[in-house]
Amino acid sequence: MTYEVSKSEDRWREELSPEEYAVLRRAGTERAWTGELLDEKRVGVYRCRACGNELFRSETKFDSHCGWPSFYSPLAGDRVELLEDRSLGMVRTEVRCARCGSHLGHVFDDAPQTPTGDRFCMNSISLTFEEGENG
Repeated sequence: MTYEVSKSEDRWREELSPEEYAVLRRAGTERAWTGELLDEKRVGVYRCRACGNELFRSETKFDSHCGWPSFYSPLAGDRVELLEDRSLGMVRTEVRCARCGSHLGHVFDDAPQTPTGDRFCMNSISLTFEEGENG
């Protein structure tokens, strides 16, 4: 797929820390319960760390007790890209930034306590947070 923000892997390596690159560009996963945004409670918007694309609003964040920041819906359906992921011997749905193709996490349909039933389980290192009353 062609993305609005497209860079060489060398360029991504220059712009991202080794930890950010491992998750955002190599589809790694940060250790559970270690992400800086896990307990973020302020009102605001969550953006892709790689390109700044607005992805989630704080109103959709909830405590899923899984160890990663979780949201029940992206800001808009076209902000993220969903792909089948058959790694690790299972079938999951990978969530990528639709603007730059960076790996954000996975989505699961195991959150009946939310309006959508979905749990967008995101890596903190894939996101930045911008505080603001209206996001």
